[in-house]
Amino acid sequence: MTSRANSDSVGPVLESSPGGHAVVAAIQKLNSDVTVQDRGAYLRVLVPHTCLVTRQAIELELGRPFLLPQDLEALMPAFKGLVRIEADSVEWSFAQR
Repeated sequence: MTSRANSDSVGPVLESSPGGHAVVAAIQKLNSDVTVQDRGAYLRVLVPHTCLVTRQAIELELGRPFLLPQDLEALMPAFKGLVRIEADSVEWSFAQR
């Protein structure tokens, strides 16, 4: 990924756990051009301009209920971009200054 593309990319930083990996898998199914940087203890997810994940996609990966925002907040120590969290989806977006 080039530095220009990286500067326009957004997404969560997730703990490297079963829940974090399920969120990553759900993001990969719902978005194109997803980059995942595995840093051992955490996973940095980057998607150009907009990153979307749904509660349903995460639940399909986990095989159990997943509550937004509380379950995501427990797994996500940081993120890049503007974030909008709804009961059924989360969207990170790029805002140019």
